[in-house]
Amino acid sequence: MSITSAAEILEGRDSTTRLGAALRRTAAPLVVAVVFGATMAYVATTGLDSIERRTLNAGYIGARVGEHLLLTVAASALVAVLAIPLGVLVFRVPWQAFRTVVLGLANIGQATPAVGVVILLAIVWQTGFATALVALVAYSFLPVLRNTLTGLEQVDDSIRESARGMGMTPNQVLRHIELPLASPVILAGLRTSLVFCVGVATIATFINAGGLGDMIVNGLKLQRFPVLVVGAVLVACIAILIDWAAGLVEERVRPKGL
Repeated sequence: MSITSAAEILEGRDSTTRLGAALRRTAAPLVVAVVFGATMAYVATTGLDSIERRTLNAGYIGARVGEHLLLTVAASALVAVLAIPLGVLVFRVPWQAFRTVVLGLANIGQATPAVGVVILLAIVWQTGFATALVALVAYSFLPVLRNTLTGLEQVDDSIRESARGMGMTPNQVLRHIELPLASPVILAGLRTSLVFCVGVATIATFINAGGLGDMIVNGLKLQRFPVLVVGAVLVACIAILIDWAAGLVEERVRPKGL
């Protein structure tokens, strides 16, 4: 094979790689735009009654989307702030009993049906945004905790020994070696947690915490199919967009070479 032919093959592969990366970055927004546009076209061609018009307007939809995003982002931020340090602590503490208790408690939040968590918290505490936030944190805590543990455990012991041999303290090894190497796995857990939160936030409506669940429940109760469809499509679109955005962030912050 000539040098020119080899260069052409490599150039073709590079172009294919760039095309694949471009498609990964644009596919999700394009799908969301098409689905949302088709949904709005369907609504526009449907003769809406007065009840549907009170719900399917920019002000009402914008308020529900804002509440939904606030719940999702606040819960995910709390999960990151709590679960990652706890995962590091569980990894560092040598007691197996401590690890078992922490993972067991996190598993309870994940295994219990989301509606049950929300309703139980509302019964013993109160209704509203704070209760829904606690329920979302409990439900989406496990993926970040487990991925933090998994990511730290996958770091090669020889790398840690080399870092210690260079005079690094345990905290420096954690900050400069272990967490950067574990970051792809941790970010994957955060991405999963975000998508969980988007879906589970729909049930916040049952305890007067707002969100797009209001539209879905109202559509079911009042038998207004357009309202139900718009609410469900919006939740799906937000989940897809958040997963897409989290994937871009994951690519940007991943250490080079991983």
